[in-house]
Amino acid sequence: MQINNCHNIDDFRTMAKSRIPAPLFHYIDGGADDESTLRRNTSAYDEYDLIPNGLADVASIDLSTTILSQKVSSPLFLAPTGMNRLFHHDGERATSRAAEKYGCYYSLSTLSSVSIEEIGSLTSTPKMFQIYIHKDRGLTYEFIERCKRAKFTSLCLTIDTIVAGNRERDLRTGMTMPPKFTPSNLLSFAMRPRWVYNYFTHKGFKLANLEGKTEKGSKESLSVIDYINSQFDTNLCWEDAQKAVEAWGGPFAIKGVMSIEDAKRAVDIGASAIMISNHGGRQLDCSPAPFDLLSDIVDAVGGKIEIICDGGIRRGTHVLKALALGANACSMGRPYLYGLAAAGEAGVEAVLSRFEAELKRNMMLMGINKLSQLDHSKIRRR
Repeated sequence: MQINNCHNIDDFRTMAKSRIPAPLFHYIDGGADDESTLRRNTSAYDEYDLIPNGLADVASIDLSTTILSQKVSSPLFLAPTGMNRLFHHDGERATSRAAEKYGCYYSLSTLSSVSIEEIGSLTSTPKMFQIYIHKDRGLTYEFIERCKRAKFTSLCLTIDTIVAGNRERDLRTGMTMPPKFTPSNLLSFAMRPRWVYNYFTHKGFKLANLEGKTEKGSKESLSVIDYINSQFDTNLCWEDAQKAVEAWGGPFAIKGVMSIEDAKRAVDIGASAIMISNHGGRQLDCSPAPFDLLSDIVDAVGGKIEIICDGGIRRGTHVLKALALGANACSMGRPYLYGLAAAGEAGVEAVLSRFEAELKRNMMLMGINKLSQLDHSKIRRR
């Protein structure tokens, strides 16, 4: 399959599966336990219809919006995802450059394989850094100072990963960082010679932001589940979040909000935004889809804090439905990772191009030319 033959996210997924070894593909693709929440994240959108109006002037379509005080050309937000260089040797460099080209807000993970400083100097697009609270609490504040020097425009704290979800696909495939070649997975790597060549002929994989802080995950192979359970602090509380908000002193999002109570707490501590997210179905299985919770959370805190709906986005219509219910933006991770694994930077660009085309076409078909025209009158539950 060639990238020009990828017409939707399922096509990019198929191409990615053919390009990278099974442990890496299933790390992108998989969820927790029975993966019911993973599936629900996308299927939830099927329960709503978009309402079109005809005979409207739609010669010009404007996708621009403001997210976390930054004017961007798209309501589509690239969620923080770790270890991108395992999926393509350009890793986060490719995803950040593609985000800049399409005017999307970009976010970098604590567990990225390219450093805060390099991404900060590489692009001028609005960018967020996502932090976890490690057991070494000093790391959090060190990250904050590094992001200030690198001129990141916002920060977010992920609150749903104090312990790793039961990601059974990773256990079955032996997924580690860096990859460990074992008798059970060697054939999968051998059948992807292009990936193997690029992995061994480019700079060695590391958790770039943690270099010199921990050997785990960079020089010592470790499963992602074991890394989270050994390194992340289970004592995380709202006081820690408030201290991080105050230390940053700028636009700050809380990622992993899945209840009205937590949404209200985020408002109380002075956060700028919440990301309604269940970590892509990778943590608590049988939790609701973010889209299922959107209306209730908008009713509770809409207008007091920005709301980003994260997870399950596979079509431009999904973005339009979330915006119509009151989200300020939508974020996605797997779709651009499929593109990255399939074809590097060109693959990420192709994914973003498909989303841009779908958003514009479907807005025209709905009879609207700017995102502010999306409201409850444009959507109905079946």
